[in-house]
Amino acid sequence: MRGDMEPRLQRLVGTVLLLHICWLWSGQCLSVRFISQQSLYVIKGQDLILQAQIELLDSEHVVKVTWDHVAKPSGTSSTLAEFPRKVSDGRISLEQQGATLKIRNYQAADAGVYTVTVTDQSGQRQSAQRTVQEYLAVHHVSVMVNVSHSVLHCMEAWGTEPTFTWLHEKVVVTEKVGRVSADGMSLYVSSTLCGHFTCVVSNKLGHSSATYTAEACEGTNRSTTAVVVFLLLILMLVAASLAFILWRKHRRGYNRRERLREPFEEPL
Repeated sequence: MRGDMEPRLQRLVGTVLLLHICWLWSGQCLSVRFISQQSLYVIKGQDLILQAQIELLDSEHVVKVTWDHVAKPSGTSSTLAEFPRKVSDGRISLEQQGATLKIRNYQAADAGVYTVTVTDQSGQRQSAQRTVQEYLAVHHVSVMVNVSHSVLHCMEAWGTEPTFTWLHEKVVVTEKVGRVSADGMSLYVSSTLCGHFTCVVSNKLGHSSATYTAEACEGTNRSTTAVVVFLLLILMLVAASLAFILWRKHRRGYNRRERLREPFEEPL
């Protein structure tokens, strides 16, 4: 019994709160909103889905939902769809009694501001807006350096939601090399500013990179010198071995000829 009372009590409290809000809003008991107010980015060719949250009293009901679109940057305004009446384009559909707008095969012309307007049976109207933009790939990555402060800055032209990764000599930077800023765009080098620093910018559509080349690191020079010296020693040992083998062969041939002459040199 107690378990049945709790949901009823929750509904009652919710109704009382909504009635209180209605009283504060001078009798308006209808609200509509989007969960997120941030711009929505859509990849070209994918589906655009806008879902509005409509709240009203149990005794109220929605009689009309209208979706309008203002294109950017042209500013052209149009009504895309109405529930329960019409849809202007075969790519467009409404679901959940008009609360969800779906546009198939999103194109650049579909960018802009979308407004949903909800009307209840008493004629009250409420609206909500959300901006939609095309999701763009990263382009034109570049690296700038402040040598005096040992700071590298990575910049990207217009990609959507770019993420930044720093590499030093093709390996992800560690605390030993430097510290990356919170946004990932800057690298504060804690060691010597030397070698190759690469900034890789990526998002859902791919990645692009740019590299800053400083003077070669001392450790790299030493390693290269050690490798060269080692190779020279190997070559010298191989050459010496070949010379010794040739000398031995030549010596054996000479001794054999000397032994063949000895019987003929004895006096008769």
